[in-house]
Amino acid sequence: MPNLNKVMLMGRLTREPEVKEFANGGKVAQIGFAVNNRRRNHETGEWEDAPVWLELKAYNRETGRKTADLAEKHLHKGMPVYVEGHLALEEWEGKEDNKKHSRTLVYVDHIEFLGGKRADQEPAASPAGKKKGKSAQNAEEGGAQEL
Repeated sequence: MPNLNKVMLMGRLTREPEVKEFANGGKVAQIGFAVNNRRRNHETGEWEDAPVWLELKAYNRETGRKTADLAEKHLHKGMPVYVEGHLALEEWEGKEDNKKHSRTLVYVDHIEFLGGKRADQEPAASPAGKKKGKSAQNAEEGGAQEL
Protein backbone atom coordinates (compact mmCIF):
# COMPACT_ATOMS: atom_id res chain seq x y z
CA MET A 1 0.00 0.00 0.00
CA PRO A 2 1.47 3.40 -0.95
CA ASN A 3 2.01 6.08 1.68
CA LEU A 4 2.25 9.84 1.52
CA ASN A 5 3.45 12.06 4.36
CA LYS A 6 3.34 15.65 3.08
CA VAL A 7 2.35 18.86 4.89
CA MET A 8 1.83 22.28 3.28
CA LEU A 9 1.08 25.22 5.59
CA MET A 10 0.87 29.01 5.48
CA GLY A 11 0.96 30.83 8.78
CA ARG A 12 3.13 32.89 11.12
CA LEU A 13 6.06 32.23 13.40
CA THR A 14 5.05 32.47 17.06
CA ARG A 15 8.56 33.01 18.44
CA GLU A 16 12.16 33.47 17.36
CA PRO A 17 13.72 30.22 16.09
CA GLU A 18 15.71 28.37 18.74
CA VAL A 19 18.87 26.93 17.18
CA LYS A 20 20.87 24.08 18.66
CA GLU A 21 24.19 22.78 17.38
CA PHE A 22 25.30 19.16 17.78
CA ALA A 23 28.78 17.89 18.62
CA ASN A 24 29.03 16.35 15.12
CA GLY A 25 28.52 19.77 13.47
CA GLY A 26 24.82 19.32 12.73
CA LYS A 27 22.25 21.98 13.52
CA VAL A 28 18.49 22.15 14.13
CA ALA A 29 16.16 25.15 14.38
CA GLN A 30 13.03 24.68 16.49
CA ILE A 31 10.28 26.99 15.29
CA GLY A 32 6.92 27.85 16.84
CA PHE A 33 4.23 28.19 14.19
CA ALA A 34 0.51 28.99 14.07
CA VAL A 35 -2.05 28.55 11.32
CA ASN A 36 -5.75 29.41 11.53
CA ASN A 37 -8.67 27.15 10.76
CA ARG A 38 -11.86 28.99 9.78
CA ARG A 39 -15.04 27.81 11.42
CA ARG A 40 -18.55 29.12 11.85
CA ASN A 41 -19.66 30.01 15.37
CA HIS A 42 -22.96 28.13 15.84
CA GLU A 43 -24.27 30.75 18.28
CA THR A 44 -23.53 33.91 16.28
CA GLY A 45 -23.32 32.50 12.75
CA GLU A 46 -20.09 34.46 12.24
CA TRP A 47 -16.88 32.98 10.84
CA GLU A 48 -13.99 32.81 13.34
CA ASP A 49 -10.34 31.88 13.22
CA ALA A 50 -9.35 28.93 15.41
CA PRO A 51 -5.56 28.87 15.79
CA VAL A 52 -3.60 25.63 15.51
CA TRP A 53 -0.24 25.79 17.28
CA LEU A 54 2.53 23.64 15.80
CA GLU A 55 6.18 22.90 16.38
CA LEU A 56 8.50 22.80 13.36
CA LYS A 57 12.05 21.48 13.16
CA ALA A 58 14.42 22.55 10.40
CA TYR A 59 17.71 20.66 10.02
CA ASN A 60 20.87 21.30 8.09
CA ARG A 61 21.09 18.40 5.65
CA GLU A 62 24.48 16.93 4.78
CA THR A 63 23.59 16.56 1.10
CA GLY A 64 20.98 19.29 0.80
CA ARG A 65 19.82 22.64 2.01
CA LYS A 66 21.00 24.22 5.23
CA THR A 67 17.46 24.95 6.44
CA ALA A 68 18.47 25.50 10.09
CA ASP A 69 21.03 28.13 9.02
CA LEU A 70 18.44 29.85 6.82
CA ALA A 71 15.89 29.88 9.66
CA GLU A 72 18.44 31.29 12.11
CA LYS A 73 19.48 34.06 9.74
CA HIS A 74 16.18 35.08 8.10
CA LEU A 75 13.17 34.04 10.19
CA HIS A 76 11.69 36.10 13.03
CA LYS A 77 8.65 36.08 15.28
CA GLY A 78 5.47 37.21 13.51
CA MET A 79 6.83 36.55 10.02
CA PRO A 80 4.40 34.98 7.52
CA VAL A 81 5.85 31.86 5.86
CA TYR A 82 4.90 28.95 3.63
CA VAL A 83 6.21 25.59 4.86
CA GLU A 84 6.43 22.19 3.19
CA GLY A 85 7.43 19.24 5.27
CA HIS A 86 6.41 15.91 6.71
CA LEU A 87 4.91 14.76 10.01
CA ALA A 88 7.11 13.07 12.57
CA LEU A 89 6.43 11.49 15.95
CA GLU A 90 8.93 12.19 18.70
CA GLU A 91 8.89 9.95 21.77
CA TRP A 92 10.86 10.25 25.01
CA GLU A 93 10.80 9.25 28.64
CA GLY A 94 10.28 12.06 31.13
CA LYS A 95 13.21 12.78 33.42
CA GLU A 96 11.03 13.75 36.38
CA ASP A 97 8.08 11.38 36.03
CA ASN A 98 9.69 8.48 34.08
CA LYS A 99 6.56 8.36 31.90
CA LYS A 100 6.57 7.97 28.14
CA HIS A 101 5.71 11.17 26.28
CA SER A 102 5.15 11.88 22.61
CA ARG A 103 4.27 14.70 20.26
CA THR A 104 3.62 15.10 16.57
CA LEU A 105 5.52 17.85 14.78
CA VAL A 106 6.52 18.93 11.29
CA TYR A 107 10.02 18.38 9.93
CA VAL A 108 10.64 21.19 7.44
CA ASP A 109 11.68 20.24 3.92
CA HIS A 110 11.16 23.67 2.31
CA ILE A 111 10.27 27.14 3.60
CA GLU A 112 9.45 30.43 1.86
CA PHE A 113 9.12 33.95 3.25
CA LEU A 114 5.75 35.30 2.11
CA GLY A 115 6.70 38.96 2.30
CA GLY A 116 4.88 41.82 3.88
CA LYS A 117 5.69 43.10 7.33
CA ARG A 118 5.94 41.01 10.45
CA ALA A 119 2.95 41.15 12.74
CA ASP A 120 5.04 42.89 15.43
CA GLN A 121 6.84 45.32 13.11
CA GLU A 122 6.07 48.78 11.75
CA PRO A 123 6.71 49.33 8.03
CA ALA A 124 10.23 50.57 7.32
CA ALA A 125 10.71 53.67 5.21
CA SER A 126 12.79 53.01 2.11
CA PRO A 127 15.32 55.60 0.91
CA ALA A 128 13.99 57.65 -2.01
CA GLY A 129 15.49 56.90 -5.39
CA LYS A 130 17.26 53.76 -4.25
CA LYS A 131 16.88 50.84 -6.67
CA LYS A 132 15.74 47.58 -5.20
CA GLY A 133 16.56 44.09 -6.37
CA LYS A 134 13.83 41.89 -7.79
CA SER A 135 13.56 39.73 -4.65
CA ALA A 136 13.35 42.82 -2.39
CA GLN A 137 10.61 44.33 -4.56
CA ASN A 138 8.76 41.02 -4.64
CA ALA A 139 8.96 40.70 -0.84
CA GLU A 140 7.74 44.28 -0.31
CA GLU A 141 4.81 43.68 -2.64
CA GLY A 142 3.79 40.64 -0.63
CA GLY A 143 5.28 38.09 -3.01
CA ALA A 144 7.00 34.90 -1.95
CA GLN A 145 10.73 34.77 -1.45
CA GLU A 146 12.40 31.41 -1.17
CA LEU A 147 14.79 30.87 1.71
